[in-house]
Amino acid sequence: MRKDRRLFCELSPFCYQISVRKEALKKDARDLVRGTRIAKKRQSQSLPCIWKSDAKLIKRRLEGVDMQLQINKATNLRLAAEKLDGLVVLPGETFSFWNTVGQATAAKGYLEGLVIHRTELKSGVGGGLCQMANLIHYLVLHSPLEVTELHHHSDALFPDFKRRVPFGTGTSICYKSLDYRFKNTSAHPVQLRIWVQDGEMLMGELRSSVPLSQKYRLVEENHHYAQDDDGVFYRNSLVYRLVTDRESGALVRKELVLRNHSRVLYDPSLIPPEEIRTP
Repeated sequence: MRKDRRLFCELSPFCYQISVRKEALKKDARDLVRGTRIAKKRQSQSLPCIWKSDAKLIKRRLEGVDMQLQINKATNLRLAAEKLDGLVVLPGETFSFWNTVGQATAAKGYLEGLVIHRTELKSGVGGGLCQMANLIHYLVLHSPLEVTELHHHSDALFPDFKRRVPFGTGTSICYKSLDYRFKNTSAHPVQLRIWVQDGEMLMGELRSSVPLSQKYRLVEENHHYAQDDDGVFYRNSLVYRLVTDRESGALVRKELVLRNHSRVLYDPSLIPPEEIRTP
């Protein structure tokens, strides 16, 4: 029986690096042709108004995952934060995660962390940076900024662990083929302040020169697990963004952000029985 042919990038580490470089050049060429203005300016002084702030626990205990990979993630996040902190995105400019952070390599001090490759959990240099992209995306969802590139995780990889935000609002990143980007469609500059606190918490703020006139809130509805005919469990929900007037509190609009239908890859016995819905 004829085996499936391997992709060029799978032949060797050298071939993989060639493929990575090719994808990066293609992305840069598209930006040039489209006239995309990538934000580059950084300043140490914070813009005065906080649009949204958040904090994420870095070292989470995950079933079947070596805790050392979580410890290494703290180092990786700190290195990326040093590139991101203070970045100012002017009106009309686009934020690009990879253009700002650059490729995560061992030569730059990045360590082995947890990465997701074709629904499999593996270790890789720079692993864990998706948590940084997730944080930035969460901040942006609480603003009028326009997300221009986003790649959702398609599977439920772990059971919930101290989750405070709706499931599925994260993003996948892979240099540079899978980027996270947003465009400043407002009339004012915005600024990212990102730092790692005590090696335990990833901290983030989205700031601007003026306060927001509206409030943004994410809500998850119709959350449940269901089993298909083949016995595979899926996690389902609808995630909405509620936009309200800051002064009156009146609802301005309700926007569907995400329709979740994610295959559960962890032990189904860890699913809370009360959250399983039968036909």
